Amino acid sequence: MSIAHGSETVVLKPSKPTSLLAALLLHPNTVVSTTYLLRAVWDEEPPATARAALQTCVLRLRRLFAKYGISATTIEAVPGGYRMHSDNESLDLVQFRALAAGGAGAVAGPGEELYRLREALSLWQGQPLANVASRMLQHDAVPALEQERLRVLERVCDLELAAGNCHQVLVDLYESARRHPVRERFTEQLVEALYRTGRQAEALAEYRTVRDRLRDELGIDPGPGLRRLELAILRAEELAPAPPPARTAAAAGAPALPAGATATARPVRAVPPVPAFAGRDADRRAMAARLTAAGGPRLVVVSGAPGIGKSALARQTAHEVQEAFPGGVFTLQLARPDGTPVAVEEAARLLPEPAPGRRLIVLDGAAGAWQVLPLLPAAEGAAVLVTSRRQLAAVVATHGGAVHRLDVLRPAEAYGLLAGLVGTERIAAEPAAARELAAVCGHFPLALRIAAGRLLTRPGLSVADCAAWLAEDPPVRLALAEDAGLSVPEVLGQALDALAPELREAFLRLGAREAAADPSAGESESVLEQLVEAGLLEDGPPGPYRLHDLLRSYARWRLRTHETAAPAAPR
Repeated sequence: MSIAHGSETVVLKPSKPTSLLAALLLHPNTVVSTTYLLRAVWDEEPPATARAALQTCVLRLRRLFAKYGISATTIEAVPGGYRMHSDNESLDLVQFRALAAGGAGAVAGPGEELYRLREALSLWQGQPLANVASRMLQHDAVPALEQERLRVLERVCDLELAAGNCHQVLVDLYESARRHPVRERFTEQLVEALYRTGRQAEALAEYRTVRDRLRDELGIDPGPGLRRLELAILRAEELAPAPPPARTAAAAGAPALPAGATATARPVRAVPPVPAFAGRDADRRAMAARLTAAGGPRLVVVSGAPGIGKSALARQTAHEVQEAFPGGVFTLQLARPDGTPVAVEEAARLLPEPAPGRRLIVLDGAAGAWQVLPLLPAAEGAAVLVTSRRQLAAVVATHGGAVHRLDVLRPAEAYGLLAGLVGTERIAAEPAAARELAAVCGHFPLALRIAAGRLLTRPGLSVADCAAWLAEDPPVRLALAEDAGLSVPEVLGQALDALAPELREAFLRLGAREAAADPSAGESESVLEQLVEAGLLEDGPPGPYRLHDLLRSYARWRLRTHETAAPAAPR
C-alpha cells in the first residue's frame, strides 16, 4: 500500500494504522464494523484498550492524509464503525472495478473493452497488501482480490484470442497457466493459442500436464472444454478465431466456468426433506424469513460444533423455502469426505451461471471466510446459505447477513429425533431409556443418528441395553463402520487435527478437566476464542466458556489412546 502525492510516492510501513487503512480501503464507501476492524488490526488478540487504540489509529491516518493533501473527513465515524470515502481518482481498487465494469458495457465493441480491461490490469503493482501485517486480511482478503484480477485477465485473453492475437497473448497465458494450474480456463486458452500458432505437440503436452495434475491432486478429469479441445487437436481440426464468449456476471466480477463446462452444482426443483428432522423450529423460521424476504438477496450462516446438525438444518430449510426460488436451489460441497477443503478455484468452477428467476445457493461445509468470500460475487442476486464450524465474522461483517450458532438439541427434540428415526412405538415403549440414550449421545444429532442406526439394524436390541453399551465408551462405539461420516471419532478427529498444535493441546487440556471446572482457567483468552471459532468450545450465553459433554468425552478418549495433554500455557 502506498500514497501518491504529485511526483512523490510514499510506501506505508507495516503497522496497525496501515492494517486499519487496508481494511477500510477494501470496502470503499461502505460502513465497516468496529468488530471487523479490531480483528483486522489485532487479529485474534485485541487488547482490552483496543477500541481506544483504534480511534488513535484513525487520528494518525487523518494526520497522514492531511500531510499529503487528502481531506481528513475521508474516514468518517458512523454508528457501529467507520466508512472510507473513495473514488476513481483516489483509490486504484475503485478505478480497477470501474474499468472492469465499464469494459463490460463498452459500446465500441471488443476493441474498446480490451483497452479498458488492459488499463484495469495495469493498476496492479506486485502482490496486493504486501506491506500489510494483518494475518486476517492476508488470509481472507488477498485471495479474493486475486480472484478479481484473474477474472479480468481471463476475459482479456478471450478477447485477444478472438481477435487472432495468439502470439501476443502467449506470454500472459504461459505465466497464468503455470501459476494457477487448477484454473482450467487459462490452460484451455494456452492450448488453443499454441495449436493455432502451429505448435501442436506443445499444445498436447500442456493438456496432458494439467490432466495429470488434476488427477493426482484432486482426483478429477479436465472439464469438457479442455477435452473437446484435445480431440480437435488430435483430429487436426481447424480452430478459426471465435467470437469472444458473452460477457457475463462472471467476467464482471464473479467466478467463471471454463468455456463449455457444465457445473455439477445443479438446480434441484424438489429438495427432499431431511429424514426424521426434529427441532430447530425458531432457527428454521428465522432463516426462512430472511432468505425469502422481499427486497433482494440475503445471506445466512449456520455455524457450530462438528456433528451438531448444520448441514441437516440447511437442507431442511432449503426444502421448506424452495417454492420461493423459481431459479432453482443449488448445493455446493466445500469440503471433501476426508474433511479437507475444496480449493476456491475448483469451487468457483462448479458454481451455477446466472439464470432467470431467483436462486438459492447452499455452500455446505465452508472451512473459513477465505473460501466463501471469493464465491459471493457469483451469487449476486441469489440468496446464500452457508454452513461452517466457524462463525465467518469476516463474511457477515462485509456482506451483511445473519449467523445462527447451533447448540445441542433440547432433550425433547433429541427424543423426537430418535422416535422419528427408530419408530415412535419402539421409543415410546422405553421412554426413560430413550432419554438416557439421548444423554449418552450428548444430544448431538450426529451421535443420535448413529445410535438410531444401531437400533434399526438390531431389531432385538432394547433401547436400555443400547444406551448402556454406548455409555461404556461413547467416542469409540458411536460409529458406523461403513461410513466415516457417521463416526464420532472420525468427524471430531478431522476437526481437531485441522487445528494448530497449540490449539489441539489446549482442547485436550480442557477435556481432561472435570465438567464443573471453569474451562478458561489457565488458558489465554486468545486460545479460547480460537477454539470457539473452530466450533469446539461454546461461550455463554451469558457466562463462562462451555465444553459439550460429547466433546469432553472425545477429548478424554483421545488422551487415553493417542496423546498426552500439554501443561497449561502461562497467562
